[in-house]
This record gives sequence, structure tokens and C-alpha cells, in this order.
Amino acid sequence: MVGLTPPEVPPTAAVKFISAGTAACVADLCTFPLDTAKVRLQIQGEVQIPRNISTVEYRGVLGTLSTMVRMEGPRSLYRGLVAGLQRQMSFASIRIGLYDSVKQLYTPKGAENTGLVARLLAGCTTGAVAVTCAQPTDVVKVRFQASAALAEGARRYSGTVDAYRTIAREEGVRGLWRGTLPNIARNAIVNCGELVTYDLIKDALLRAQLMTDNIPCHFVAAFGAGFCATVVASPVDVVKTRYMNASPGQYRNVLSCLLALLMQDGLAGLYKG
Repeated sequence: MVGLTPPEVPPTAAVKFISAGTAACVADLCTFPLDTAKVRLQIQGEVQIPRNISTVEYRGVLGTLSTMVRMEGPRSLYRGLVAGLQRQMSFASIRIGLYDSVKQLYTPKGAENTGLVARLLAGCTTGAVAVTCAQPTDVVKVRFQASAALAEGARRYSGTVDAYRTIAREEGVRGLWRGTLPNIARNAIVNCGELVTYDLIKDALLRAQLMTDNIPCHFVAAFGAGFCATVVASPVDVVKTRYMNASPGQYRNVLSCLLALLMQDGLAGLYKG
């Protein structure tokens, strides 16, 4: 990097790692109520098979948020936030922060541009590693978001640390990694649909000279990438959420969770939330 002026010096992997985690935490603070609403919609009614429409408590995103505030107070929108921030610092830092570095590993030496295959491999690799490291925080986050619907005395855990201890004690250490496989599958899909799509959209905008490499360009690319990733990954996300939140023995495996969902809600259940 000798001779480069400061704006031309690329950020190091450590800077990308920390920046990705910090940015994800800021985003989580803004969007956590929506994530909680998504979890509530994904798990509601799963006990009743067939589904009884009279038991449906939440209807739509705004209806879910207003019902939660009315019945549980505004703080319910941020239940599980501590675990959520822990997840972002460990998950997003690896998934996003190391994406460029891993992408270079898959890029053939001497190649001018990174190909689609290298981007897909990099996205899947960083996503799988990130899930493996951050899975316990995701399990605790989902359970807090879901258990807030229970009566005060019936809540599973008194706090974040208590949740980690209780799960490890009652379900074994493996309980903290419940749902790892569907989570890896979900994040492989998300990474392929999000990071890769983000790269492709931004590159297309720059090549067509529709935008320059600035914040508006990043926003447009991120918006398109997030939309595509959500549409593609939603079915796996629903199964992942239900399996993570399930009590020991509720489902034999991920496949039985998927079958129960399809029996209850049909294909439309894969897009709950």
C-alpha cells in the first residue's frame, strides 16, 4: 500500500470485522421490534393442529406490534435485545466483515474480477462459520421474543445469562445449538441472495453509470438484495424459528417440524411473518 493516499487505502480485515458488527447492532436497534413481530407471527398457532382461526392473536405486522404494546407494554418490543446484540456482534462480524477476505481466497490468481461462483462460495462459507459461532445467541434471542407472550410467572428465563445456563442445564450444551442445520441452510440462502445480489446490483449500477459508488448506490443495492434474500429464505426461516423455540421432544427433528407446519398451515405457512 506504499504510495497510496489515505482515501485509496483499503480497510483491513479487522476494520471490516468491527465495522460490520457495529453496523449490524445499530440496524438491530432500529429493526428489533419488526423482528420480534416476525417471530410472533411465525410461531403463533403451532400447537393447534388443525389450526383454529379463533385462537389467532396477531394479524399483520402493525396489528402484532399494537397488540404487543397494548397487552405487554412497549418494552416487549425489545425483549431479547441483549442476546440480539450479542448475536449481531458475533454473527454479522463474521458473515459480512470477512466476506471480502474470503472472496479473495476463492478468486483465481490474476483474475481481474471475482466470478459468481467465488462469491457464492464465499457467502456460504462465511455464513456457515458465523452460524456455528453465534447459534447460542440466536437460540436465546428467539426464545425471549417468543416467550414474552406467556404469563409473567410462566416465562422460561429471568435474564440472558440465566437463559444460557438453563438451556445448557436442562437440554445439554447441544440445546444451545438447536436448529443449527436449518440456520446454516437459511444463512447460506441469505448470503447467496443478499451479499451476492448486493454485489451484482451495485456492479450493474456502476457499469451502466446510473449511479456512482456512494451511499445512495449502496442503499439501492442493499434494498434490492435484502428483498430478494427475504423472499427466498423465508420458508427456512419459519422452520428455523419454530425448531429453535420448541421444547425438548416437541419435534423429533427439523423434518417433523416442517411437516407439522405444512399440515397446520399449508404452503402459506412457510411465509408466516
